[in-house]
Amino acid sequence: MKNIFKLVVIWSCAPLLIASCRKADNPSAAGNTGKVKLEFFNVAGGSNLNLNTQWYKNANGDSFTVSTFNYYISNIVLNGASGQTYIEPESYHLIQQSDLTSTSFDMANIPVGTYTSVTFTIGVDSAHNVSGAQSGALDPSYGMFWTWKSGYIMLKMEGNSPKSTASDGALTFHCGGFTGGNSVLKTVTVNFPNSIDITSATLPHVHLQADVLKMFQSPNKIDFAVESYTMSAGVAAKALADNYANMFTSTYAGL
Repeated sequence: MKNIFKLVVIWSCAPLLIASCRKADNPSAAGNTGKVKLEFFNVAGGSNLNLNTQWYKNANGDSFTVSTFNYYISNIVLNGASGQTYIEPESYHLIQQSDLTSTSFDMANIPVGTYTSVTFTIGVDSAHNVSGAQSGALDPSYGMFWTWKSGYIMLKMEGNSPKSTASDGALTFHCGGFTGGNSVLKTVTVNFPNSIDITSATLPHVHLQADVLKMFQSPNKIDFAVESYTMSAGVAAKALADNYANMFTSTYAGL
């Protein structure tokens, strides 16, 4: 009778044991994923980037103001200390200095672990440049799309300078082009100042700083008396892209 009772108890507990095993096999239930918040801060050298109200100087010594500063960040990859990576799905973000709600966002469902850097593309990959009307950050209503043929403006900077050759002193830099030798797509890796630990219980923050002065600095020093207007794919846009590929650094990583 004792043996029969033991068997009854074991069989009655079996569903609970199976349910427990299934719960442990579920990565989300086991707390095996977490989040990170990426925050973009636009600056001009040692100053915050203030639209319309502040004057800055580029590497050529040209004074200028900024009225618009927008750029796409896409195909984000978190790089782990042990060689693991996390690729964000549907990874397209439009950073607009005029809309500070656009300058930060969370990445979710990241496997727990230690991460040391982030890789991303400045711009929109070629496949999405030829995919017709799109939504979200890629909606053409944001004014970051030329025509269905020419594709996306990867970075847009507008402002004013006494050195500009335009009659109203305007600076207009719309950088686009996704094919051939003059493609402005740039994929960069930014190292964190220290590693971050992704857990299910915390939300680390990573600060990424973009310095607009570096658009005009190196490897191509830009003289606004020579170049103040770019609105098509070509050599001028490529020169600016070669510069802005160097404009990102990480200034903070932690809780």
